[in-house]
Amino acid sequence: MTEKPVPIVKIVAFPLLIAALVAVAVVFWKPLVAFFGSPERIGSWVKGAGIVAPLAFMLIQVIQVIVFVIPGEVAQIAGGYLFGPLLGTVYSIVGITVGSVVNFVLGRKLGVPFVTGLFGAEKTEKFETLTSSPKAQAGFFLLFVVPGIPKDILCYVAGISRMRLPAFLAVSMVGRLPGIVGSSWIGSSAEKGNWTVTIVIAVAAIALFALGSIFQERIRKLAEHLTKRDEKPRDDA
Repeated sequence: MTEKPVPIVKIVAFPLLIAALVAVAVVFWKPLVAFFGSPERIGSWVKGAGIVAPLAFMLIQVIQVIVFVIPGEVAQIAGGYLFGPLLGTVYSIVGITVGSVVNFVLGRKLGVPFVTGLFGAEKTEKFETLTSSPKAQAGFFLLFVVPGIPKDILCYVAGISRMRLPAFLAVSMVGRLPGIVGSSWIGSSAEKGNWTVTIVIAVAAIALFALGSIFQERIRKLAEHLTKRDEKPRDDA
């Protein structure tokens, strides 16, 4: 039986996309860091968009998800500052959802070599092991809900898993929601000058993020354990 030929788009798209990402990182790295690292710069640019400011903000969220090295929390804080906690959360969710779909589709269409090229074989294999389970949704939810876990890589890895897009979006967005709400609340409180609330939420968020980063490997193993639990066939005898 002859092997099915690999579509030419997968052969060509992978090196071209990697080259494009490297080129963007080299040429625009400093301005990207300066822009996405400052809620004030983001706010100023979004306000300049006038009546399409919400669309401009959602575009920023799409970009920060696709360009996975950009921290998303700053943009989420800016959303709360500009639009308030409710609309800031809604606009963030819409933009992040669109960016997550793009990452998922890229992972699915371009396959394991593409995802491995972006993140390295070791990191990809760690998360790919999690996705091999029929209960991958439970593990993914845990990873998305814990701060400090690199969530954008999970979008790409989900694309090479057995998970379907609707299930992935449901799990990932529900898992992201507490962090998005918290960041929007920080921005909204800062805009109103309520610094006590701002500082309390910010300190709690930083502490949770630090704990998630420190115990990232343990959390990943716990998620893997949850997905494999009760998979063995039961003995009815």
